Amino acid sequence: MLGSLSDLLWRERDLLESLRYRLEVEHLLLAAGRTELLPLAVREVDDVLADIRTAELARAIEVAAAAAALGLADGASLLDLATAAPAPWDGILLEHRLAFLTLTTEIATVAETNRDFLMASHHATQETLMSLHESVDVYDERGGTSRGMADAHLVDKSL
Repeated sequence: MLGSLSDLLWRERDLLESLRYRLEVEHLLLAAGRTELLPLAVREVDDVLADIRTAELARAIEVAAAAAALGLADGASLLDLATAAPAPWDGILLEHRLAFLTLTTEIATVAETNRDFLMASHHATQETLMSLHESVDVYDERGGTSRGMADAHLVDKSL
């Protein structure tokens, strides 16, 4: 029973590492301005999140069975299971717990960085669009400057 729980925990750890990787790829695309590839990266993140939700359900079932076998109440945490489990399972479950804590912290950090990057890009795009409505000084056909019409713009297409 604890062996099958450990197998599920390994699978979930693999999925979390995959999520961290995909979020890092998303971040690199954002930083490089490769926004045309961003929908694919977002779809890959969504796919792994769906797999994680499925794995969490399987883990919840296995944790409930392990908790019952160890005489623990429903809703026992991984730490509770590790504390009640015999050797070597106590150490194995503690290692899984530590890995989950580390991975979730890393994932939260990358996700927050991506969110901040997207918000900054969004604000910059809004400011650029708002500035397009203002008239600007432009060069006329003789090389002099004049107040341009609202249709004279310089737009950075990399946004």
